[in-house]
Amino acid sequence: MFVLSNFLVGFAKILDMALTIYFWIIVIRALISWVNPDPYNPIVRFLYQVTEPVLYRIRKVVPYMGGLDLSPLIVIFIIYFFQWAVIPSIIEFALRLKTGGGI
Repeated sequence: MFVLSNFLVGFAKILDMALTIYFWIIVIRALISWVNPDPYNPIVRFLYQVTEPVLYRIRKVVPYMGGLDLSPLIVIFIIYFFQWAVIPSIIEFALRLKTGGGI
């Protein structure tokens, strides 16, 4: 079971790093939206391509707030939830598997 345990710990750590990187991409996207960025800039296009699918789904659920886009904030809350609740749970489950505690 130690192989599965190590795999789960590795998966949790990679997921945590990916969520941290995505958090910063969301923050940079929100900051860039305050200025008028060039839509043909490759960095701006990358930021929009990476974040728009997630933000669009949130915008469909969240009501319109009069020009205030709350979708980046909601995505950040979801990322923090995963980092504080889901990832530690995966790691704790993996450690229980390693010690033989089971479920």
